[in-house]
Amino acid sequence: MSIMINKCPSCHTDLEISVLRCPECGLELKNNFELSAFDRLNEEKAAFLMAFLRNRGNLKNLQSELQISYPLAKKKLNELLIALGITNKEPEDDEPEEIDVSSILVDHNSKKASEIIKSKLVDAGGRAMIRLYGGEMREIAASPNGRDFLCPQLIPYSYAVFDAIVDLLLRSPGYRAKKGNARNYKLGEPGCEESTVAGTVLTFMGKKPGESGLDPVFILAAVLDWAGIATNGRGEISLTASYRCSI
Repeated sequence: MSIMINKCPSCHTDLEISVLRCPECGLELKNNFELSAFDRLNEEKAAFLMAFLRNRGNLKNLQSELQISYPLAKKKLNELLIALGITNKEPEDDEPEEIDVSSILVDHNSKKASEIIKSKLVDAGGRAMIRLYGGEMREIAASPNGRDFLCPQLIPYSYAVFDAIVDLLLRSPGYRAKKGNARNYKLGEPGCEESTVAGTVLTFMGKKPGESGLDPVFILAAVLDWAGIATNGRGEISLTASYRCSI
């Protein structure tokens, strides 16, 4: 049996049903029968609707079945709603992709900076907004692998990088260290010594003296401040008194 078409193949006008026929006895009913919004869905939208219903509206399961991203699943769902006449506009604020934090193991009793930050991100549902020293806001997110944190402005960094920075601060006079500059200087050069946060991060990433790398300190310092571990100051960061008392 052929699949019903709803557009004229010649001029693409909506087709009307004028005859209904019983396949058993051959009885025919002639009239102008109106197609429903569901009948007017094209094959792609009809298939998406069936997948959506099959997964009981769970977009995460739908993503897995159709092998599409969360934003694309949301886009297709909105297009389906428009086609069905349920809505006539695009969503004003598209929801970010959900992060499954259920399998991320955290130790809420740990005093390690890495665990404190990971725990706080997981407790926030996997996403958080942090404030940079200049006042700008940036989003960070937990990676589903449980080892890294993510930020659009950075490559993925292991939570362990925060332990390396805290170790630097613990052995620095006054529990404070200069941020340093890895954008303009190589590891070991004045301004990017290993005694700076930038130099410590480069060393953590496996760089050797004389080598250059990315400078993520503006984000890392803000994350430590957000977690209450260190104060993000002008040109330097320092451990907070509350964190020092907790370790």
